Amino acid sequence: MENDLDNRVLFISDDVIVVNKIAGEAMEGAVRGMVDVPALLYERFGLKDKGEDFVPVAVHRLDVPVSGCALFARNTGAAGFLGKAFSRTTDQGGRAEKVYWAVVELSPSFSGLPAAGELVHWIQSDMKKNKSTACAAANPCGKEAVLRYRILGKGKNYGFMELDLITGRHHQIRAQLAALNIHIKGDIKYGAKRTEKDGGIRLHARSLCFPDPAAPEHRVRITADPPRMDNLWKDFAAGA
Repeated sequence: MENDLDNRVLFISDDVIVVNKIAGEAMEGAVRGMVDVPALLYERFGLKDKGEDFVPVAVHRLDVPVSGCALFARNTGAAGFLGKAFSRTTDQGGRAEKVYWAVVELSPSFSGLPAAGELVHWIQSDMKKNKSTACAAANPCGKEAVLRYRILGKGKNYGFMELDLITGRHHQIRAQLAALNIHIKGDIKYGAKRTEKDGGIRLHARSLCFPDPAAPEHRVRITADPPRMDNLWKDFAAGA
């Protein structure tokens, strides 16, 4: 049932589709063995733009092992409009907002964090290795990365964090937390102890808020539970 696309469409209009993405699906650039979400959407909804076939365009990025709210434009006009909304140069009123949930391994670094705060790093990405490094000091070769966090609680082995992503850098959340020696459950690329059974990581795009391309004064707000809602996610949600 979780792979039934219709059950995972969170919002649809003439301009956009928001899907609750499952870990392992690709929003763009799918390679062999990955589920290609734009292709699924095109096949299911038969999209057209000005009479021509149109494959939905991802206007932000969720890494393949990440789940949650994934936004796609259904035409070129919406793609351009939403691309600007996800840019940090856009004024605050027209900017998209992204909130994530993260389950992290308990560690002295996590325990020492204030209950809420802002993290600022400079991120440098190695696209050949598909990995980013976050540095606390300004790096002329890197890009500024900013996120705000709240600690929502913890269990026996894991901590629960809510993250407000201000910028949108490559692997930003994963790299910034790793720079503090805090590791997302299952994310062995960034220092976690072991993988998840499904190959995903415990990072979930909990909500999106963005201006409606058809009526920019109206903001669309979408919230999604993790598509694989097991006991650990239920414990998280209970403290949120």
